[in-house]
Amino acid sequence: MSGIRSRIWVAALLAPLAVLAQDADKLPVKRVVLYKNGVGYFEHIGKVKDKQDVSIPFTSGQLNDVLKSLTVLDLDGGRITGVEYGSSAPIDRQLGDLRLPLDEKTTLTDFLNSLRGARLEIRNANNVATGRLLSVERKTRMGGGATLEVDYVSLITDSGELKTTEVSPGFSVKLLDKGLAGKVDRMLDIISAGREADVRRMVVSTEGTGERSIFVSYISEVPVWKSTYRIVLNPKTGHQPLLQGWAIVDNTVGQDWQNVQLSLVAGAPQSFVQNLSQPYYTRRPVVPMPQDVMAAPQTHEATLIPGGARIAGRVTDPSGAAISGALVRVYDENGGLAGQVQADANGMYELTGSREFSRLEVQSAGFQTTVLTGLNVGGGQMRRQDVRLQVGSTTSTVTVSAEALPMNHSSTSVANAGRTLGSGGSLGSGAALGGNRNTVRSGTGAGMGGGIGGGIYEQTAAANAQELGDLFEYKLKDPITILKNRSALVPIAQSNIGAEKVSIWNDRIGLPRAQRALWLNNSTGLTLDGGSFSVMEEETFAGEGVFDPIRPGEKRLISYATDLALIVSSKIGSEQQNVTRVRLARGVMTQEHELRERRTYTMRNEDTSPRTVIIEHPVRNGYELRNEAKPLETTADWMRFRVAVEPKQTTSFVVEEARPLQQTYQISNITNDQLAIFVRQKSIGPAIEEALHKVLAQKAVVAGLSEQKDACEEETTRIFDDQQRLRENIKSLKGSPEEKALLQRYTGQMNQQENRLEELRKQAADLEKQESAAQEQLNEMIDHLSFDVKLAA
Repeated sequence: MSGIRSRIWVAALLAPLAVLAQDADKLPVKRVVLYKNGVGYFEHIGKVKDKQDVSIPFTSGQLNDVLKSLTVLDLDGGRITGVEYGSSAPIDRQLGDLRLPLDEKTTLTDFLNSLRGARLEIRNANNVATGRLLSVERKTRMGGGATLEVDYVSLITDSGELKTTEVSPGFSVKLLDKGLAGKVDRMLDIISAGREADVRRMVVSTEGTGERSIFVSYISEVPVWKSTYRIVLNPKTGHQPLLQGWAIVDNTVGQDWQNVQLSLVAGAPQSFVQNLSQPYYTRRPVVPMPQDVMAAPQTHEATLIPGGARIAGRVTDPSGAAISGALVRVYDENGGLAGQVQADANGMYELTGSREFSRLEVQSAGFQTTVLTGLNVGGGQMRRQDVRLQVGSTTSTVTVSAEALPMNHSSTSVANAGRTLGSGGSLGSGAALGGNRNTVRSGTGAGMGGGIGGGIYEQTAAANAQELGDLFEYKLKDPITILKNRSALVPIAQSNIGAEKVSIWNDRIGLPRAQRALWLNNSTGLTLDGGSFSVMEEETFAGEGVFDPIRPGEKRLISYATDLALIVSSKIGSEQQNVTRVRLARGVMTQEHELRERRTYTMRNEDTSPRTVIIEHPVRNGYELRNEAKPLETTADWMRFRVAVEPKQTTSFVVEEARPLQQTYQISNITNDQLAIFVRQKSIGPAIEEALHKVLAQKAVVAGLSEQKDACEEETTRIFDDQQRLRENIKSLKGSPEEKALLQRYTGQMNQQENRLEELRKQAADLEKQESAAQEQLNEMIDHLSFDVKLAA
């Protein structure tokens, strides 16, 4: 009897699947659009009659996408009355409803423990015990020289007797409680259902009169389609190569694609996965019964405002005085300039930015450049960083770690219209939806025929291509058939393309030889999706490579093989040029010169045909090109130069660059020895030499007056010391005639000294005035110096 029930149950299970497969044929797939983000857009069109239901099979993974994108239309006056699909609670939720503390990985011990208190009949060998289950416990037993872990089951019999038996291979249990066996059976049904085919049936209910057309569209997860290209080089001079493009398409959705309109979109609209098909249970808060409580004061958190990095501080000299106008720069972790500012009159500066600050650099005329590393300021952080500059030339750099300086840390609390791509005509077949008719138009066009030989360089494309905003669509002209779980190569491009055959050399990529390359000019009018390519030359394979998406009219250099006939080497030399420019302003003299570098590329062509070599030379920050030959194009990292190398010849090409350097001096600190060096090195010019001589002469005047004033002060000090000695001598006199004579003598000396002191005071005051006037004249002379002289290199 149980076998009959099992067969009936299996037949009942398989019957809906048979109906599902039958109903699905009534809504065949008519149009498919595949995207680069792993989703596909599907359209089904079929016929219904009166109040007919139609079914479409999906897997659980597909169903989630379908539920958030499904569109269903009755195109001939009927209406859609509902959409249903198979659903069930999660296994753990269903098991929980049985009130058995079990899961999918339950062991025998777990199962017995879950039955505590239940009435059981336990058989072990010839022993039979009936009662309520008290416990299941594991004990250690010694046997045969080994330690064994054994489970023991304890029962309380109806007479109140405690019986314990070992769980052995002959152990069996019979469930005596009413309904308990049914619960266990239901638990096993739930667990075994997880092994059934993952098919969820969606039933669309319709209502209307007569035969009508129904339209269903949705998106579903699909494999990403891939692009691959063939470039056939034409041996005829002046003729363009042929570009042939293919797309690799996989049908894994579980349905055949019979005569579908296929479109491939080179783009990735935003899409996501959300588990909508699974019943969802939320956790609600448990609210206790109300009690009388007193509300305590509460401090609420501050508003969180996302911000970038901030750094502020004060720039001072060695004495602690503020330096106004100092140039402060900050750099990010990649060495890029993140911001700069000049310190105010109090030496204060502040910088903010969206990137993390890694390094700080401070410059001011007359002081050494100071560089602080290891800042690591970011994520809304505010940092106080004071900087003390040392006297010297700005070309002298002092680098220190930011952690080594006194600092204060503080933190602060900081509280595009996309293009809609639907089922309209702009994204595919342009099927007319609505009204009393449904028409799916299909284009016609030639295929990808032809092989190596006549006519291969002029073929008709098998797909139409069009721009879709930021996306690009390849729409096949003819319907295509791809059976389920099959893949196909689909033609998407067939056109002549502009290309120049060159060899490319780059020192930095580490390859021993130059690479054979094509300089493509996308003259096809199509956007070429990124993918692999193979090059065919002289009716044979010549190499392969990969390129990124190429827009119409864009040029792209793509390499495909090693050039064994071309040998390239390079060497570099540098030299520091003499001062080429001198500027004097505001008491500072700036000398400019250059560090020049020459990189020589030497190329030998061992082939019998000429070579066009593209040299990729690095773009370096701070360097300026001095070449007469300008690069053909410049990327973010490379300058590309074209060099022709004749057969069996050696050619050299030189790239000359210069990096400007500066050296600054405070004019007030220049000495005669430094001036002599400037003159000997011819680094200042005659006019500046004459001006500096006048400055040094005026400095000598100021120095002479200062020396005279110092001499007066020294003589005054000596007189004071001598007067102190005389006063001490006078105190020791006793009043004898001899001592009176000596007293008169001391008094006379002191009178003379007082007269001299009066003269010295007047002389010192006069010298002070002269020195101040001379210093003022020197300052005006320095302030009015202004030169901008270019010298011969």
